[in-house]
Amino acid sequence: MSDSNDKPKLGMRAPLGIKRTVETGQVKQSFSHGRSNTVVVEVKRRRVIGKPGEGEAPVAEAPAAAAPAPAPEVAKAPPPPPPPAPKAPEPQLSRQEMQAKLLREAEEARLAMLEEARRREDQQRRESSEDEKRRAEENRKAEEAAAEAARLQAEEEARQAALAAERAANAPVAPAVVAPVGDDDDRGARRPGGAPPRPSRGRVVDDRRQHGKLTVTRALGDDGDVRARSLAALRRSREKDKRAHQAGGPSVKQVRDVQVPEAITVQELAIRMAERGADLVKSLFKMGMPVTLTQTIDQDTAELLVTEFGHNIVRVSDADIDIVNEEDVDAPETLQARPPVVAIMGHVDHGKTSLLDALRGTDVVSGEAGGITQHIGAYQLTMKDKSKITFLDTPGHEAFTEMRARGANVTDIVVIAVAADDGPKPQTVEAINHVKAAGVPMIIAITKCDKHEADANKVRQQLLQYDVIVEAMSGDVQDVEVSAKTKTGLDELIEKIQLQAEISELKANPDRAAEGKVIEAKLDKGKGPVATILVQRGTLRTGDIFVVGAESGRVRAMTNDKGMQLKEAGPSIPVEVLGLTGVPQAGDTLTVVESEARAREVAAYRAEVATRKRTGSGPASLESMFSALKEKQAQEYPLVIKADVQGTVEAIIGSLAKIPNEDIKARVLHAGVGGITESDVTLARASGAPIIGFNVRANAKAREIAERNGVALKYYDVIYDLLDDIRAGMAGQLGPEYFETVVGRAEIKDVFPAGKHGKAAGILVVEGFIRKALKARITRDDVIIYKGEIASLRRFKDDVPEVRAGLECGVTFTDFKDIRPGDYLETFEVEERARTL
Repeated sequence: MSDSNDKPKLGMRAPLGIKRTVETGQVKQSFSHGRSNTVVVEVKRRRVIGKPGEGEAPVAEAPAAAAPAPAPEVAKAPPPPPPPAPKAPEPQLSRQEMQAKLLREAEEARLAMLEEARRREDQQRRESSEDEKRRAEENRKAEEAAAEAARLQAEEEARQAALAAERAANAPVAPAVVAPVGDDDDRGARRPGGAPPRPSRGRVVDDRRQHGKLTVTRALGDDGDVRARSLAALRRSREKDKRAHQAGGPSVKQVRDVQVPEAITVQELAIRMAERGADLVKSLFKMGMPVTLTQTIDQDTAELLVTEFGHNIVRVSDADIDIVNEEDVDAPETLQARPPVVAIMGHVDHGKTSLLDALRGTDVVSGEAGGITQHIGAYQLTMKDKSKITFLDTPGHEAFTEMRARGANVTDIVVIAVAADDGPKPQTVEAINHVKAAGVPMIIAITKCDKHEADANKVRQQLLQYDVIVEAMSGDVQDVEVSAKTKTGLDELIEKIQLQAEISELKANPDRAAEGKVIEAKLDKGKGPVATILVQRGTLRTGDIFVVGAESGRVRAMTNDKGMQLKEAGPSIPVEVLGLTGVPQAGDTLTVVESEARAREVAAYRAEVATRKRTGSGPASLESMFSALKEKQAQEYPLVIKADVQGTVEAIIGSLAKIPNEDIKARVLHAGVGGITESDVTLARASGAPIIGFNVRANAKAREIAERNGVALKYYDVIYDLLDDIRAGMAGQLGPEYFETVVGRAEIKDVFPAGKHGKAAGILVVEGFIRKALKARITRDDVIIYKGEIASLRRFKDDVPEVRAGLECGVTFTDFKDIRPGDYLETFEVEERARTL
């Protein structure tokens, strides 16, 4: 039955269909960062379809198909080329190998596409850059051509207008008849035989319409008409003239005034002379000086070079680089009234800051460590009558002498605060001396008058011994009784300040480059170097370039004492300035200059001068040599000091230098402004020095290094605590002091043998007492020959502990036998005391 089913039946056809030539599979692609992708892969095999009736033929059999019948030999065709050799059948690959092959090919294709895209992007970028350059050049040339054409057209129009005016002036007065279209010369040229044109019979032809046209007759005729040049011809002519000028004969050399300092490099001299450096080097070689561009030559050699090249030399010294503010005096007509600057000075805890708080309506003293002021505070107050007064609050502690002197030098009026219950103190006297030295008027403010024990008249009488005579005692110094607690006498103090300012006629020129003084400077963690500047004349604006001391900078921002941003600050206005390259010294002068190069030049010169002063040695002499040897014999107590502001650093260093001791002295390895850093700890570790931090702390890394290496970090916020601890540390390094006290003296009358080899001395006690346990020394002709202890002390063959003056006894000494009659014996006690500085 199956056989009958398998046989083809009559009238039945086999079902139509094609062989499957596509194999489908999935391939998983893995990428970086954990990415993956699944790709459907199809494998196709080539299918060759033959002629009808032949069915599908394999690829290899296609060339072997039957050839058609030959054509009749009309023209013998060339033989067909030999068929290509059949390709070797590719080996059958497994599905996994096929998938791997396809993945490899896909990856190669992807990389090729990426490389091609990158090349296209680079090509497009280069082309776009070249296009931009080409367009810019074309635009520039087009603008130049347009400008030239416009200029030439304007010149042509002016010339045409001039010609027309000249013709109109020379023409006879007659009715104007419009000429026919065309030119008379053209019509003459067109007549047979070239006959001349007929006269116009007294008519005047207006040829203004035809004047600008160029014809053959005008071009070749000699009628005196001038032919206009084209724009291209003018352009070519000008380019030719320019080339001729550039390639022409030697131009006139420009003679320059060359400023030559005491030492200058060859390259810098060439720049100032506008000459080639190689030419200068060649000239120096001819002089017998083989130098290079970077070497330095002296002023005389530079003069020879400048003269040889035909320039004029201007000799300048290094000091000419610096800015001298004293020589710059403003004209009287440029001066305008300015607010007074008032400094409040006096002894510590006499109420200076409290007085200023009462005037300002603030509470600064509560924020001061230990209740004493340790910085200079600058404030500007506006009074009820809209007038302004600038106040400087100076410290009263003895360590801040420099600050008080600086405050007296930059102010117009000084208010000296004296407590009514305490009277003048050392810092009060020092403030009076500073004011007298500065030549500034003073006002005595007797503070704390609200206390029961206050006695203002007693204070006035005590001030007489310092040559301060107040008005209440027929003097010329104003005084006022005030109380910051009850706010009494404040208005009277303000009136006296305004009266003194009016008498002094304080003026300054605001319309000039600013100058000012550095009141205080510090290194802020977020802002960088910050300086408090009191503007003395001119106006300081944001963006000004300045030099202050050995630092330079640009004003990035300014704030007043209330923290408000300012765009400009005039005379007598204190501001906090940001934008310095470093922390300047308090008291330095700020000067606005014209350029950053000038500011850097002045700052570098001042830094070099400061370095020379610091490292230079004075003239050698015997006295200086001996003093240097003596100083080297003294011990050194090394210190690393960091503080919040520059003025405090000065005060600490100045106080350490005043510690009186010949055995030990403080040596400051490094002093700076800002927090304690790793470099400070490294420096202190190398020399075994403690690090002193005043109102600053060490960062985490610095603390870790200090703990690991055993470096002492000491923090302070009150200056007298700091000084006391440093004195104690210096005394501890020296060790305790030993004091000798002579308790007895005796004369050796005779010497006796004691034992086999010893000797005993018979003595008479002439002063004090002789005790067995005491130390003793023997002198002969006032020269010490023995220093030791008494071994035994006997009287009448009995051992005794002590023998008083006027009695005789015998003594023996430890390991000493060279005893002679007439020697003297001294006994003494040694007391050990803790050293204090």
